[in-house]
Amino acid sequence: MKKFSANKFNVHGGERSSIKNMSRFIYIHNLNKKIENPARVLYGNGFFTKLRGLMFRPRLEPDFGLLLVGGKDSLLDSSIHMFFVSFDLAVFWINADMQVVDKVVAKSWKPAYFPKADAKYTLEIHPDRFGDYEIGDKVEFKDA
Repeated sequence: MKKFSANKFNVHGGERSSIKNMSRFIYIHNLNKKIENPARVLYGNGFFTKLRGLMFRPRLEPDFGLLLVGGKDSLLDSSIHMFFVSFDLAVFWINADMQVVDKVVAKSWKPAYFPKADAKYTLEIHPDRFGDYEIGDKVEFKDA
């Protein structure tokens, strides 16, 4: 598996600009605790992927998720809503240093969730995976 750092997923030009709007599947490995079967996560840095998120899906499989990618660490830009999401989610906010800065179980149809600290990435996975990551954990992205 190929390893990626935050810089390799930088959405601001340079040699990485060719993946700017490309959706791909990745695994998010916890460097503090081994996860036997990490969720296969869609790396969503395209406009329409971030716009739709997980809305209108009938359910979420336990081994699937979505990583929403922002341009920089931010409270506002990494916030989410749960309108038109008919199931709860485990949500983890990860900063540009690849550290989990907040986590919550987001309830369906709740207006908004904001992280307690600036984040670049918002990970949305099945609520049964809430224990996969803790605040302070370091993570690493790898191609699926």
